[in-house]
Amino acid sequence: MSTTNLNIRTDKNVKIAAEKIFEELGLNMTTAINIFLRQTIRENGIPFELTLNTPNSVTMAAIEEGQRIACDESVKGYTDMEELKAALEDEV
Repeated sequence: MSTTNLNIRTDKNVKIAAEKIFEELGLNMTTAINIFLRQTIRENGIPFELTLNTPNSVTMAAIEEGQRIACDESVKGYTDMEELKAALEDEV
């Protein structure tokens, strides 16, 4: 197998954080980058979904509902899990 050098530039903190994760996985940076490159070849593209962090309509509706409930003083709240479970059992 013939090898070549690949020089990249990245933020120092990104490199440090990634190295910690790779170390926990038993990998070094070179192995991790090679895994990424090989998976890119297998997938014939980036090996993960690239998306904007925008919630879909269902998620957005759930967020809005949660915000309405949180601000509605007439909605019963619970500070104890047992109290919540009891209330749920009463509804059944």
